[in-house]
Amino acid sequence: MPLISDPNLVTGYEHAEDAGVYKLSDDLALVQTVDFFTPTVDDPFTFGQIAAVNALNDIYAMGGRPLTAMNIVCFPVKTMDKAVLRDVLRGGLDKMREAGVLLVGGHSVEDNEIKYGLSVTGTIHPDRVLFNRGARPGDRLILTKPLGTGIAATAIKAEAAGPALVERATACMTTLNKKAAELMIAAGDIHSCTDITGFGFLGHACETIEGSDVGLRLTAARIPILEGVRDLVESGYLPGGLYRNRNYRLSQVEKAPSCPDWILDVCFDPQTAGGLFFSLPADKAGPLVEAMHKEGIGEAAVVGEVTVAHPGKILLE
Repeated sequence: MPLISDPNLVTGYEHAEDAGVYKLSDDLALVQTVDFFTPTVDDPFTFGQIAAVNALNDIYAMGGRPLTAMNIVCFPVKTMDKAVLRDVLRGGLDKMREAGVLLVGGHSVEDNEIKYGLSVTGTIHPDRVLFNRGARPGDRLILTKPLGTGIAATAIKAEAAGPALVERATACMTTLNKKAAELMIAAGDIHSCTDITGFGFLGHACETIEGSDVGLRLTAARIPILEGVRDLVESGYLPGGLYRNRNYRLSQVEKAPSCPDWILDVCFDPQTAGGLFFSLPADKAGPLVEAMHKEGIGEAAVVGEVTVAHPGKILLE
């Protein structure tokens, strides 16, 4: 599509960034994103929380601060009790309050299937925008949340997930990346950043090195994964998005014999409201993970490093 060019557009969607950034002045830029989807859980309030977190997290992934939001609602008003919609909106508002975000409006349409999400606007200094590209050789890679929420959601729909996994997966999806982003920004020298959502861990990791002169080396044993997900993978509870992600990106990934097949599957699992994935100098990685653990982000981990050995490729070992 022919796009309108503007020198104040810091980034649009040409490089699969998590949000668009538009420069208003030398020290102020807008960060904008939009996201909505169908329910991932049965409870309406929890669904509202998850959808809001998923949208708000895009602002944090750019290094920005979310300020305002607008509701996006699709609802089958003739066939579903409006109390369901009320609970969904309450869940979204709960997370907006936690993020310090003002709800300023929204739009709704009648639809056969309920959908909910947010359009979010935030701010950032134009010189402090975090892009998904820019990782440097020798950088360490940090992931702040465990993987496996897509697989867990598939099992939940089939009533095959245990209560502990349901609780943990829900907790992951309803946790804002606000604190993780604050700690990351305070550490400084962040060279690249994104959040892990629908394209899966490896899909978003591939975006960070596409067309670049560096590659990634990931250690499978260090990647945080929800407890109980392995059994689900080996029992065949794999979402359709996992297969699409794998088919699209597998050519950029080399799996070492030391990496179990089930972990490769989990790394392609489409996530909802996943964690931050970012690169920074090696000497800062350990102290930052330790600081995150002290602040309750207990599964944050250094999961790999940036290398020049195989540019544009990922080695999972």
